[in-house]
Order: sequence, then structure tokens, then C-alpha cells
Amino acid sequence: MSLMKEFREFISRGNVVDMAVGVIVGGAFSTIVNSLVNDIIMPVISIATGKIDFSSMFIALNGEHYASLNAAKDAGAAVFAYGSFIQNVIQFLLIAFVLFMVIKGINKAHDTFEKPKPAEAPTTKICPFCKSEIPVDATRCPHCTSELPKES
Repeated sequence: MSLMKEFREFISRGNVVDMAVGVIVGGAFSTIVNSLVNDIIMPVISIATGKIDFSSMFIALNGEHYASLNAAKDAGAAVFAYGSFIQNVIQFLLIAFVLFMVIKGINKAHDTFEKPKPAEAPTTKICPFCKSEIPVDATRCPHCTSELPKES
């Protein structure tokens, strides 16, 4: 089988196309979620924590004091930017929570609109005399030949 033919078969499979669409939509969705976190939720958290800007928290490993993280980086100092790590952890947790809520809403909507399948009527019953399985509409048991009581 030629390489091009194998590639065509691979790329035309439904799951590959679905995965590609998922990656593209995921990329677009991540922009929306990042904006929600950075532009709406993080400022509220900043106000709730006394206007702390986590991204500006750092320790210069050379022992000197710098006015900002950017000043330390511009000076070429090695920095331990723990505030940026804290902000990224908070951002990850918020993104995970937002995605959880979105997926939960989608699942709930899916369950709401999905029609329940009707229960199938039984096709067999048990003979009250010999306990054999027989058709539900039988009037006499084919195993013990007992006459079956009429069901109301």
C-alpha cells in the first residue's frame, strides 16, 4: 500500500477529523476562558486579597533588591518568580472549574433533550406450576401442560 493511500485513509477517518475540529475549537475556546479568568475573575480575586498582584511577587537570587520583576529580568538577575507560579496555578484551577461547569451544563442540556427509550414489554413469563419460562400470551404451559390462570 502506498504511503499516500495510507495517509488518505488515516486522514479521512472520522475520529481524526473530529480531533482536528476539537483542537481548533479548543484553541478558540481557551482564548475566551483565558479572557474570563484574566479580565474578570483575577481582578475580583485581586480586590478580595487586598489588591495583591501575584505576578509581581519574586525573589532575586543574587540577593539584590529590584523595583519590579521586569527590572530584575532586565538586569539579568536570576529570579524565583513564585508569584507568577501562584497566578498560573489559580488560573489553571479557574479554567478547570469553568470547563467543568460548561461541560456539566452541556451534559444537563443533552439529558434534558434526549428522549427516554420506552420500556419494552416482557415477552415471557414464568409458569406458576412448574416455574418454566413460557411465552407471555400462553394459555397452557407447554412443559407441564397446566392450564394457566387468565391475567387481568
